[in-house]
Amino acid sequence: MFEKIIGNEKNKSILEKSIKLKKTSHSYLFWGTEGIGKRLIALEFAKKILCLEPENENCKCKSCIEFDSGSNPDFLIIEPEDGKIKIEQIRNMQRRVAEKPINSNKKVYIIDNSDQMTTEAQNCLLKTLEEPPEYLTIILICSNEYNMLSTIKSRCTRMHFENLDLDEVKKYLTQQYPDQEFDKNILELSQGSIGRAIKLNKNKTLYENVENILKNFKTKDLIDIITMSEEIYNEKEEINSLLEYMNILALQLSKEDFRYINSVDIIEDTKKRLKANSNYDMCIDNLLFNIWYLFQK
Repeated sequence: MFEKIIGNEKNKSILEKSIKLKKTSHSYLFWGTEGIGKRLIALEFAKKILCLEPENENCKCKSCIEFDSGSNPDFLIIEPEDGKIKIEQIRNMQRRVAEKPINSNKKVYIIDNSDQMTTEAQNCLLKTLEEPPEYLTIILICSNEYNMLSTIKSRCTRMHFENLDLDEVKKYLTQQYPDQEFDKNILELSQGSIGRAIKLNKNKTLYENVENILKNFKTKDLIDIITMSEEIYNEKEEINSLLEYMNILALQLSKEDFRYINSVDIIEDTKKRLKANSNYDMCIDNLLFNIWYLFQK
């Protein structure tokens, strides 16, 4: 059932067993880091719930064929629109919930990035979770369960998905993307998320530039460093990942020059300042100056 999806063997086993025993829940909450396979597992699970011959591993029933083509009337996936899942999307889903299944004796609805539901949308969804029709299964997928109302979480079977092992990530990427080279530091920064590793690798030149800047603090003057750092000033949306990458590099470089270890505190201070909504450019100025100053002593 999940043969092509790596990691989270325990969760996959639990879901497979629930299918075999025909004891699936009315609502699930799949939560964990983005890009570790939650959506893929949810889709395979949904397909199997709707399958007319679930014991057949290579089933070609009407439900499975239409699921694969994206036209199964008993299935719906809801995603954010303009960064939010709004109350009207949930109301539209509820109107469809009231209709009986067509192909199967079940209906499955997935709400992806459910932690981006507005409070109004979550409260609206609560009505369905409290009194779901017998044929309905709802799967909520999120990266940050703390954005979900406790009343929503308490009505779901919660399943935490662990970050993948770095060796698993590397093996998968090597097999699926043989024409791409994934740097060791990029893999470490991905923190066990295949999706994140792919995203980071698309900005590989940016991260290589950050590495070049960090290595040049010892030899370049401050004006040169600031000039070299123009990309950092322009990458406000990526700054958290860039700072984490600087931390990884600083720890590695500290083995050759102990002064790099002190830059970790400066980087962490910058993260706190940015989180407190301090002026972005001033935070980067402060970061670069303070690290540069470490190497002038």
